[in-house]
Parts: sequence; C-alpha cells; structure tokens
Amino acid sequence: MRRKTTVGEVDADVLAYTAGQDRVLDLALVEADCFGTAAHVTMLSRMPLQPPPLTPQDARAVIAELRRIMADAAAGRFVITLEDQDVHLAVERRLTEKLGALGKRVHVCRSRNDQVAVDLRLFAKDRLLAAMAAAAALALALNKFARRHARVPMVGRTHMQPAMPSSVGLWAAAWAESLLDDLALLRTAYDLNNQCPLGSAASYGVPMPIDRHLVSDLLGFARPVANVLHANQARGKLEAIILSALGQAMLTLSRLAQDLILFSMPEFGYFHLPAEFTTGSSIMPQKRNPDVLELLRAKAAKVLAAANLVAEIVRAAPSGYNRDLQEAKAPFMEGFDLTISSLQIMAPLVAGLRVDAAALRHGFTPDVFATDRALELVAKGMPFRDAYNEVKNNLQQLAGYSPDEALAAKRHYGAPAGLDFTATDRRIKEFSAWTAREIKRAQACRDRLFADKTKK
Repeated sequence: MRRKTTVGEVDADVLAYTAGQDRVLDLALVEADCFGTAAHVTMLSRMPLQPPPLTPQDARAVIAELRRIMADAAAGRFVITLEDQDVHLAVERRLTEKLGALGKRVHVCRSRNDQVAVDLRLFAKDRLLAAMAAAAALALALNKFARRHARVPMVGRTHMQPAMPSSVGLWAAAWAESLLDDLALLRTAYDLNNQCPLGSAASYGVPMPIDRHLVSDLLGFARPVANVLHANQARGKLEAIILSALGQAMLTLSRLAQDLILFSMPEFGYFHLPAEFTTGSSIMPQKRNPDVLELLRAKAAKVLAAANLVAEIVRAAPSGYNRDLQEAKAPFMEGFDLTISSLQIMAPLVAGLRVDAAALRHGFTPDVFATDRALELVAKGMPFRDAYNEVKNNLQQLAGYSPDEALAAKRHYGAPAGLDFTATDRRIKEFSAWTAREIKRAQACRDRLFADKTKK
C-alpha cells in the first residue's frame, strides 16, 4: 500500500519507518519553523528580481497565517500527520490549504535540510538560554549558602577518608565555581550555535540572488554560517557539542547530588534535605528517601550518553546530508529537558538545605590536623619531610586542636578564610545579565517579524 505525501507517493511501511518520531518531536519545533519561514518569505519579497518570487503583500499574508499556526500549536490544535512526515511539510500543507497557490511558492530556494538545521539552532538558542539562566540561579543559591555557612567547620576528605580541616563555605562555593565553568562552556556552545544555516538549501546553494545575511539578521543570529555545505553537515557535530556542554553541567550536579546523599545519611548527619525533596516508602513508614538526587545521577548519565550517541551517529557519515541525522533529534531534545529540569530542581533544594554544625564538628578527629601541624613545624624552620615524619610518628599529640583556629589560619586567596564571595556573585550576575539580554533580543526579533502590519 502506498501513501500520498507532498514529496510523492511512498510505501506505507517505509513512510512509517522513515517518519519515525518526527511527528511527535517536531511539535516542539513549530514556532521555530514558522519563525524561519517568516524570515525566508520576507527575504523572498525583497529579492532583486522582477517580479520577485513573492510580493511584500504575499509575505504579509504568509506571516499572518504563520501567526495562526503558532497559536494553534500553542493550544494543541496543530497536528503533524504521517503524510506530512515532519513539521516543515505540515506547515507547508497548512499554508497551501489556507492560501492556495501562494502556499506552494513558499518553499522556493529552500530545502528541508536547511529548514531543520535552522529550526534546531533556533530551538537550541532558546533552550541554551534557559539552561544558562537555571545554572546561574543555582550557582547563586550555592554561593549564598556558602556565604551563610562560611565559617562552619567541615572535615575535608580525599579518597572519602578524613584529610584536612575545611568548611561548609569552601565545599558549597566549590560547586558554585564549577557551575561558572559550566556556564562558560554553555556560552561557547551558544556562540557556535548562533549562526544561521538558512539559504544553504540542500547544502550547495541556489542559482538565485538570495540574501542570507538579511535572513540571519531577521532571525537574530550573529551571522550566517559561511560555507553552505558546512551549514548542513555541521548538524550532529553541533548537537554533540551542545550535549557535551550540558553534560558538564550535569556532571557537576551529579557529584553534588552524591555528596548530599552521603552527607545526609544518619551516619554523617552533616546536612538535612528539605522534606519536600524526599519521598516515602511503600512499606517502611519511617523512610524519607533522596529520590530527587538519585534520579539526578541517572539523568546525568543519560545526558552524557546522549552526547556520545549523537557523535557516534555522525562519526562515519560522508559529506552532505544523510538521513542518519534524524536519529540525533530525540537525544538532543531530551538532553535539554533533563538538564534544565535538573538545574531548576536543585536551586530550591539547596536553598532549603539545613546544616547540622554539631554533627560537622563531631566529625573532626585529631588526625585531621596532621598536615596543618606539619606545616606549623615547617614555618618554624624544620624541613618538610622531617616535619611529615615527626607528625606521622606522634599523631596522639594532635588532640585539642581547634577546627575554628585551623580555618582562620588559612587566609590566602581561595582558602576557607580567603573565599571571595562577592567576586563569585559578580561573575554569576554577569552571566545572568548577558542571558537576560539575549532572551530579550531574541524576543524582539520575533516581535518585529511577526508584527501585524495591518494594524495601526
């Protein structure tokens, strides 16, 4: 049995197999596809040909219908059928149904290759900004927590064994700074993504005087991707880069989650998780389980695996477009969902975290001060290795050392008593301000392109 589609008749089983999950996944791309189409028809209406492929009046009619498509999609009324295969042909079908022959002219100088490439880049721009906003909010919550508990002693550990005097402030501020590194990676991924592939068509350009810079500007990209072949075959690699950056943020969260699970165990009791972020047991009435944190560890593994999966999908692909790329869409979208939701749920968890100072102090045993004592002897002139052996052979003499005094002695930059919370706050707020500006700029581009020119 064969099914009729916009691009010809296709065997029903082949159609179902090749369409895959796109009918569902592409619902998340409706706004991006309409946005890209609005920019494309605007450019076509300004093309220096007589007559142009579309008139300004044609472009306005298309954009008005695109507004209605976006409204229907937001209300759950826009459907991508199996015959449509994807969002691009679903939008074209709708335009043709409503605008007749005008709808059939919209695809000129375009391929679904550059359509999906621009859709995914627009989607990624929005989602990267959401991820960065959430990461900055969590970093701010961690830095606030660190400042509030800056001088609360905490045993520092290596190999999970007691090592040296530390503080809750140092511990929490370390995670905040890790997120700042992650934000820098996400910003780099954003910059690589912030280039417009539209106008590359099937990867080899078109024999008409299209204006790719105009389309890029209308869509709010920093610039067009220069090489039309690279514009399309960057797909897959770009998604892997973005997922890798998201994966680094998830690595930070996963290790933080592991610490919180361990240090909130009764055997430690250093922290108490907010009750609303724990769950009960179906059989044990007393249980309050750290399910949020456990699931976060698993979600981190999925994001990291997604980056590798997408890289593997394109690893052996030849130049030009290959349908393998379709399989990268699901892990790409899921990677964003997992990362953003994880960042968002951790900020209130950290804000509600309670510290048990008594339990933290109880964790100090005399041997935790061994290195500090060795360095005291060095400060008095003893060679370090002699001091090391002196302390190692007389650990029983370390009783009575004060965690508070040990922390106060570490005043150099970045040490427990030398943390610059203000500088960290400033860096976080710079990321937040930049993200807010980019979000505002992107919305302004949408507003300008979709402005109803018929209203005065």
